[in-house]
Amino acid sequence: MTGTTIALADDHIVVRQGLRALLETEPDFRIVGEVGDGLEAVHLVERLQPDVLVLDLMLPGLSGLEVTRLVRQGSPKTRILILSMYADEAYVLRALKNGAAGYVLKDSSAADLVQAVREVAGGRRYLSPPLSERAIERYAERAEGVTEDSYEMLTTREREVLHLAAEGHTSAEIAARLGISPRTAETHRANLMRKLGLESQTDLVRYALRRGILPMED
Repeated sequence: MTGTTIALADDHIVVRQGLRALLETEPDFRIVGEVGDGLEAVHLVERLQPDVLVLDLMLPGLSGLEVTRLVRQGSPKTRILILSMYADEAYVLRALKNGAAGYVLKDSSAADLVQAVREVAGGRRYLSPPLSERAIERYAERAEGVTEDSYEMLTTREREVLHLAAEGHTSAEIAARLGISPRTAETHRANLMRKLGLESQTDLVRYALRRGILPMED
């Protein structure tokens, strides 16, 4: 069967059902899988290799930003379309830097979403109408003089542990989730805390909020 294959990653079942119902009205779109968790999204893409991944920015397990980075590394043929409620230029720039091909706001119209999927599937970039390439370029120019934080020094496993720890999971729970021993989980946690200059769980949560790993409260 020809057409564009699409995977969905959003932690709200109702949102996924709505996305599926909307996109499946297009005769050349085919939904091949859906998940509600960041880690599962990476594994789903590895297994199915869809043309497009429609990805929520804020997911449990691993944020959409980190999923984007990992998918681009492991499944470069899959084009990533971020779906987000955040119009903040910092989020958009980070998503694009991590390899996203498009960024759509959740209050966009159905037609905008369909167009976005078509654009990224065709190898082009798409930003929701309130956003613009020039605004993102200006933000990037301003941000160039700012030193990148120590997050870039973390290994992939340390980032996974950081995301789960920020959500409040214990070392035993993290270990079970990632298929490692609790002692190894503790070691990764200690290493990432040291690299980021954090001393407590409160520091870790604040960092995660600031870095966009956890969603800001309205």
